[in-house]
Amino acid sequence: MSNCIDPRPISAEPAFRSENDLNVATTRLGGPARFDDARLAAAANQTKPGRTAAGRPGRRGGGRRRHTTTPRQRHGVVHFLPLLAALIAVPILGFSLSALFFGSGGQVDEDVLLHTVGRDRLQVTVIERGNLQSQSNREIHCMVEDVQRDGINGTPILWIIPNGSSVKEGDLLVELESAPMREALDEQMLETEDARSTQIQAEANYNNQIVQNETNKAEAELQVQLAKLELEMYTDDESGTLKLAVEEIKRSIDEVNNQILEAQATLELRRDDRRGIDSLYKLGYANRNELRKSELAFLQAEGKYAAQLNKLETSLATLRKKENYEREMELLRLRGKLQTAERGLEQTLRNNEARLAQVQAILRARTESLKKEEERLARYTEQLAACKIFAPEAGMVAYASDRNDEIREGMPVRFRQHLMSLPALDKMQVQTAVHESDLEQIRIGMKARITVDAFPENEYIGTVQSIAVLPEQNGWRGSETKVYATTVTIDQTVDQLKPGMTAVTEIMIDSIDDALTVPIQAVIERDKQTWVLVRDHNQLVTRAVQTGRQTDSVVQIIDGLTEGDQVALNPRQFIDDLLSGDS
Repeated sequence: MSNCIDPRPISAEPAFRSENDLNVATTRLGGPARFDDARLAAAANQTKPGRTAAGRPGRRGGGRRRHTTTPRQRHGVVHFLPLLAALIAVPILGFSLSALFFGSGGQVDEDVLLHTVGRDRLQVTVIERGNLQSQSNREIHCMVEDVQRDGINGTPILWIIPNGSSVKEGDLLVELESAPMREALDEQMLETEDARSTQIQAEANYNNQIVQNETNKAEAELQVQLAKLELEMYTDDESGTLKLAVEEIKRSIDEVNNQILEAQATLELRRDDRRGIDSLYKLGYANRNELRKSELAFLQAEGKYAAQLNKLETSLATLRKKENYEREMELLRLRGKLQTAERGLEQTLRNNEARLAQVQAILRARTESLKKEEERLARYTEQLAACKIFAPEAGMVAYASDRNDEIREGMPVRFRQHLMSLPALDKMQVQTAVHESDLEQIRIGMKARITVDAFPENEYIGTVQSIAVLPEQNGWRGSETKVYATTVTIDQTVDQLKPGMTAVTEIMIDSIDDALTVPIQAVIERDKQTWVLVRDHNQLVTRAVQTGRQTDSVVQIIDGLTEGDQVALNPRQFIDDLLSGDS
């Protein structure tokens, strides 16, 4: 984060107090106290080394750098004798001091912490925390694919070597859960055997098709021979098919003549029955149903007689047709059948070739399917072997640092997930994340100061190497916060640093020479206006200011103050009363 207020509390000891400050309390016995300008100027030259205006320890050589702020001096040394006098006078003056302070409005007293406005070089930086990484890593990934049916999203870690361990080439690093993969391998073995069985069946079908082609060819040749015999059998004058058919028709004509005589006699009988029933019906001895039955029987007999006559005519016509037309037609049919059989033989030969090519294609497909299943079996075998990961080279183990994926025993890992690295420890970099509000200020190639929490006395110089284009997803800062992954490389060769250590990167954004600055606690905002409290002739007065760039400790004043002005460092105690008094 950048431009944040230093969380360390301001020292309760006043930032400006001279050795004559205790005389102020004494003078209040006779009237309102006043700061002597000469004493203030003399006390301004008395500084206590190692302290800043905010009461924080100053940066010493080799120590960890914070945001660079304008150094401010804390004035005054309380000597022993004035202190003794003040202690004696406190009980007497307590009530008077309280009344005087609260009764004098914006008058300056010892409770006001003052700071003299000056110019200095202002360095604007962005500070972010991150983790150390090696610039050169031999990354170890999970190469075991997830078995979906086990109900676990990933492959659980059964055992993993402790983080930071030194390993030799061939040492076991990680052992993953292999039971689901072993089960998948067993099933794949069955599927491979099924594919092999199918391939064998396809090969048998190919061999059978060769035999079937020979059979079809023989059958087609047989049809040609049968067609020739059938033609000869039809045209035989002694016992041929045509002669037998004509004789059979003649015998059927004789039978039809006999049936006609029988039908004629039956018709006469039914006619007599109808007449008798009709007479009885008219006399009332027969009902209508009996009359209708007699009529129906007569009609049936009449129809049968007519049918027999028609049958006789049909038989005669059939005989004529058989002798005159069907003979020629049958000859044409038999001759055509012979020709068709001969063409069928040719077609069978072509079909044999096509079917043989088809079963050859199926055989090739089954063979290729078997090959794929065998490759899948080999991959599952490799996956099972990948459940144990061994060190490819000697090095130190560094777990992958990811806020969303914890590396430990029992946690599932994804296929191709980064598990650990075997880093080179002499060239390191910091992987951090920059808030979206600071993104516009940062450019690749900017220099940065880097400190490591484990070695706060050391400071390293780095360079911004890369800035992510898209924000990180599901970051630990909350779904509403956008941060962008940023890599800062350490320029020099290092030692003792380990991957995963927490580091602070201070990216150098801008540097303003001769900037007019005040401590950030001296500036306060009220009613959308920025204010400071300025000492004016021993009185505190409010003054609106325009601010510019700021760090976590100082803020640039563009307008409203001049060099040498004295501002209050604790304006929150007085600003509301002074603003209400002005209104």
